[in-house]
Amino acid sequence: MKISPLHRALLGLLGLLSPAKGALHTPLTVSNRWILDSTDTPVTFAGVNWPGAGEAMIPEGLQYASIHSTLAKIKSIGMNTIRLTFPTQLVDEIYAKAADTSIHDSLITALGSTNGTRVFGQIVAHNPGITTATTRLQAYDLVAAAAAEMDIYVHLDNHISRAMWCCNADDGNTWFGDADFNVSNWKRGLAFMAAHAASWETFTSIGLRNELRQPPREIAGYPYTWETWYSHMTDAADIVHAANSDALIFLSGLNYDTTLAPIPTGADLGNGTRFDLRDFEYKDKLVLELHTYDTSTSSCADLSGALWNGGFKALSRDDSSIVNVMPVVLTEFGFAQDETTWESVYTSCLRSWIPEQEAGWMVWTISGSYYLRQGVQDSDDTWGILDHTWSGWRNEEAVQEGLRVMVEASLGV
Repeated sequence: MKISPLHRALLGLLGLLSPAKGALHTPLTVSNRWILDSTDTPVTFAGVNWPGAGEAMIPEGLQYASIHSTLAKIKSIGMNTIRLTFPTQLVDEIYAKAADTSIHDSLITALGSTNGTRVFGQIVAHNPGITTATTRLQAYDLVAAAAAEMDIYVHLDNHISRAMWCCNADDGNTWFGDADFNVSNWKRGLAFMAAHAASWETFTSIGLRNELRQPPREIAGYPYTWETWYSHMTDAADIVHAANSDALIFLSGLNYDTTLAPIPTGADLGNGTRFDLRDFEYKDKLVLELHTYDTSTSSCADLSGALWNGGFKALSRDDSSIVNVMPVVLTEFGFAQDETTWESVYTSCLRSWIPEQEAGWMVWTISGSYYLRQGVQDSDDTWGILDHTWSGWRNEEAVQEGLRVMVEASLGV
């Protein structure tokens, strides 16, 4: 485990550095297409996204339910993983002040004095361990500690730079060098969070960036090319590995993370640049991640074919054209939690095809509501598998006969 002197000093200043607890089955490693735990047993992630990258910069839903209650619901359907998202802005503000902001003050900044104070009171009522002094990072710590108690893996995800709802083509966070995407700050933020999470008992991995996408206009010095992707993603991976050598590092693709097509085959990324696992001393820590939201598909063959060609072919056992055999995890897919969508071609296909590939997955999203989303406070999310008040499933049938079945197929239970 490596934590740079700068990160150690800052974490110590914040009172957030504690020794690693030695998690039961972590750290994880990679062997060809498999993710293995510390006993060399294959691990398949089967879980859910828990957003925290909004303007409040804390995990959503704490005003409606305790952290333990939400994790217990996740555990009740057999899920073993949460993908916990964060914005780079969280770390930027810590560096700017050499101190983290309290949950209380962050909510007031995001929601205004009246509503922020009210929501904070609701959070404390459900989570009495939280006080006016509890910081945003400590909220993440509380989620991680509770996850460890329930044997749930924690995967961090750098979801966006400026804290807000993600993602749009013109939100300033699309691509390296975009208006709100400061590349140096992004890399610094990744290193900080990876080092901070080293003390979380069931922390496994970190996603370098969520849904890179075509910027609305050309960005000087950062052309939208695979060569640019390679330069900055591999540099970020080096930095994260130096900060926490135990962490798995998830590499996302282009076009809203729907394609990593040239990576499995080691194709030319431009000017002779190629992705080759042999170039990485930590090749046993690299994982590919993809997303799909092709909810209108009418063909499972088309959907699975797009996923396979988009990067899942890195799982191939017997294709000589695959030079980079790696694990691939579907870190986002999702659908409306209405009466019928869970039985659509899209959901039915993923429910069977992903477990057949022995690949991990994390559905979007747990959030029945958000502190603030696109200017709307207490915003409802009809795609959230929990209801608005985080007290029950939004669609019991979709969860019990859909997601639970997918969990059981993936984990062999």
